[in-house]
Amino acid sequence: MVVGLREFTLRTGDGSGKPVLDESNGEELMHVQTSVAVALGNRPVESPGTLYITSRKLIWLSDVDMAKGYAVDFLSISLHAVSRDPEAYSSPCIYTQIEVEEDEDDESDTESTEVLDLSKIREMRLVPSDPSQLETLFDVFCECAELNPEPVEEEEEESGHNWVFSADQMDVRGGDEDAEWQISQSPTSVIGHSNGDEGLAQPMLELQINDQRFEDAEEMVHESETKDH
Repeated sequence: MVVGLREFTLRTGDGSGKPVLDESNGEELMHVQTSVAVALGNRPVESPGTLYITSRKLIWLSDVDMAKGYAVDFLSISLHAVSRDPEAYSSPCIYTQIEVEEDEDDESDTESTEVLDLSKIREMRLVPSDPSQLETLFDVFCECAELNPEPVEEEEEESGHNWVFSADQMDVRGGDEDAEWQISQSPTSVIGHSNGDEGLAQPMLELQINDQRFEDAEEMVHESETKDH
């Protein structure tokens, strides 16, 4: 399920203004960047706030309005990049694309209208007051994105494992040369499957029928016909 961008106003009660994290489920604070403005969709940039990057999500909290804040899970961020092109945006920033639930009945552009629907925001720009921090932010984004890989569907995982065989199970070429079935690895045909965290493509194992038995049968029929004549 796509969660997308959402409001976030949970702050600790110690006066620091820091966000409340889901520490019981292993969420950790990875990086804090002060003086970061945010622009949602095509809307004007908002007053600067503080960006908190955790092991699970991005949290932006306003420094002006203590009741304003946004959060988005890394699983909902489909793309992030450093943008320095003034033609693309007026200020250097971290550009992100956010996955949203598709609604065929809703054709309005909520990113630029007065009524803000966070669940339909597809783009977010994070604008630090110090552009030299962009590379650091990008590196932290990449690190945290790796901590949140796309979940693998159970059916796909089981289907992929059906193609995994050991060498002992598959190598029969070294035995009987007249075996009915021969197994070989085709250098031109490859099937990829997930192998733990390595994600390496494995050669597809092809089953090839030995046509020798059919050739022998044809020769026997031909010899029989010759004798009859």
